[in-house]
Amino acid sequence: MITDVAGIRVGHWTDAEAQTGCTVVRFPDGTVASGEVRGGAPATREFALLAPDAMVERIDSVVLTGGSAFGLASADGVMDGLEAEGVGYPTAGGPVPIVVAIALYDLAVGDASRRPGPVEGRRALEAVADGPVELGRVGAGTGATTAKWRGVEHRVPGGLVSMTHRHGDLVVSTLVAVNAFGEVGADPSAVVAGSTEGAFMARQNTTIGVVATNARLSKSQCHLVAQSAHDGLARAVSPAHTSADGDAFVAAATGQVDAGVDQVRLLAAHVVAQAISTLLPD
Repeated sequence: MITDVAGIRVGHWTDAEAQTGCTVVRFPDGTVASGEVRGGAPATREFALLAPDAMVERIDSVVLTGGSAFGLASADGVMDGLEAEGVGYPTAGGPVPIVVAIALYDLAVGDASRRPGPVEGRRALEAVADGPVELGRVGAGTGATTAKWRGVEHRVPGGLVSMTHRHGDLVVSTLVAVNAFGEVGADPSAVVAGSTEGAFMARQNTTIGVVATNARLSKSQCHLVAQSAHDGLARAVSPAHTSADGDAFVAAATGQVDAGVDQVRLLAAHVVAQAISTLLPD
């Protein structure tokens, strides 16, 4: 579980009937983060703040959400809740919470008129807790599906997955909402042979996630870790990072132990690939 990284907590809001939801990942004070988007159809909020050359290094929360771009509004509720606690980047006018939101497309699965907004984001924040994280068809993974390269009529359930790897005191973990155009464990040659141009035009996808570590890393090093998270996605899903996906990862470091960035990158790719592979049928 991503909560294996000390200080990280997770909460969900889920609408099982409408098949959508959102997930809030909350970080301890002093967490440094960066991120990277790959693919042609991203839906993000405040992601530019994660650029290695951007001024702000801290991050307070990441919101993974369904509802496509509409779902990004759930970050408003998280902002309000954190502001009420006095959490955020200090400014002359008071603290400004640093909340990054990433959305996946699930509107065609359930009721497209119901999607996460500010109220739902606040509820997910209020549900944040220590300990094990509920996974599967919950939160941002509620309406997630995969294997849409075969055509949407052949899609199979995706969902929220997590995995942790420990090496001594070092902990690297991930939480991923898998809503891929591609298929987990697919043979790339089979995809090329069996797909159609029409299928590749479907814009109903995007895999989003967080990789967290207790390592002490700079913002630029976190950016490298986010790149490696995408490597893990590409190992597990084929095809990945298509023009029909807005795949995005945030990499966050809580700064509790010393570790080499290449070691963290290796483990980041590993945990992402392993987490996604848990969706393979037994």
